[in-house]
Amino acid sequence: MISVVGTGTGAPVPEDLLAGPALVVGGRRHLDAVRLPEGAERVVLGPLAPALDTIAEYVDKELPVLVLASGDPGFFGIVRVLAERFGSRRLDVRPGVSSVAAAFARVGLPWEDAVVVSAHGRELRTAVNVCRARPKVAVLTGPGAGPAELAAALLHDPLVPGGTPAQPAPVPGSPESEGVPAHASRGRVLVVACALGSADERVERVTPAEAAARDWGTDVSVVLCLDETRAVGGVRTVAGAPAGPVGWALDEGEFAHRDSMITKFEVRALALARLGPRLGDLVWDVGAGSGSVAVECARLGAAVVAVEKAADGVRRIRANAHAHGVDLRVVHGAAPEALSGLADDPDAVFVGGGGRELPEIVGACARRARRTVVVAMAALDRVPATREALTAAGFACDGVLLQSSRLAPLPGDVTRLAATNPVFLLWGVRTPASSEGDTQ
Repeated sequence: MISVVGTGTGAPVPEDLLAGPALVVGGRRHLDAVRLPEGAERVVLGPLAPALDTIAEYVDKELPVLVLASGDPGFFGIVRVLAERFGSRRLDVRPGVSSVAAAFARVGLPWEDAVVVSAHGRELRTAVNVCRARPKVAVLTGPGAGPAELAAALLHDPLVPGGTPAQPAPVPGSPESEGVPAHASRGRVLVVACALGSADERVERVTPAEAAARDWGTDVSVVLCLDETRAVGGVRTVAGAPAGPVGWALDEGEFAHRDSMITKFEVRALALARLGPRLGDLVWDVGAGSGSVAVECARLGAAVVAVEKAADGVRRIRANAHAHGVDLRVVHGAAPEALSGLADDPDAVFVGGGGRELPEIVGACARRARRTVVVAMAALDRVPATREALTAAGFACDGVLLQSSRLAPLPGDVTRLAATNPVFLLWGVRTPASSEGDTQ
């Protein structure tokens, strides 16, 4: 039998489990914190493979093994690899309080509505994008992915207080000069919990700028990224990330827009299907107009940057984001020049509009997109050059002409079909060969 005990957040190891193991496995601080029986072999956890092989030797001889872990070892912990290797029936798991539960308890907040993401041994960008998109996130950290690194990544984004240097006075006629907020999001604060349950426990609230400037050492248990104005939230039935929206491809009437200059819901439905926005993704909406695609991607869980050159468009995007209760970053500028100021490469890009510069914009987006680029255009003349821009960047390209007719009432209680303007939708998907050498 393998006994797995969660400790490190104040829970002691049961005495009966300390009495008879032939092998004790754990981190050095866990091993040093307990009184081990004489004659028991100790294995300090480092690389998992050698430790698992040693455990296997004892299991084969039917000798008892004790594994010490932090908090709840079944929550992003060692129980998974032990169950995969030895089977769950060989495990006797005694969970402690998880670091996530302990951290939220220290700041007096419920956490059934929190999103928990691990950056331990994983790519940090997923955690960063989740923090951008959601108001209550717990990040499990690791070497190279601690509070300083997380905060530094967030500082690229003006969604976060302190994320941008001081700005010059607004240009007359710009959105900022008319009192429009610089972004559609509230600010974030980081709660860094270190050495939870020990005599050295520290729980500190800091801005991302303060967190990025600190050396936090190796005792960080978890980092909470919070929009404190929404940290309590409403009553939930299902824990974890919020369920997806009831519907998408919303009617144009759900958005403020100018003279019907908005991606129609039929086009938006297929565009969203090809973009595939999800929690942990970063999506760009370039030439965003009213921001309908940007808002829908944010509703589906992605972190979103909307790029729009018209000042009145910027105002509408922010108003639409606020109306739908989502966070997104709005960049006031013309593509492709404005894209050079975006530090993080997107997973997916939607490009709207159709000026002469469209192929250049699509090419700039395709060179940075990690997964897919979707382009909507009305002009047939733009299709060949746009397709070439996608294929030249190594994307497999496909597309469709969308023509739809909607039911429209006529006098006399009858109905006719009203045709909408046809739209070309092209999409490019990065092929495996074109992604070789990309930074992950």
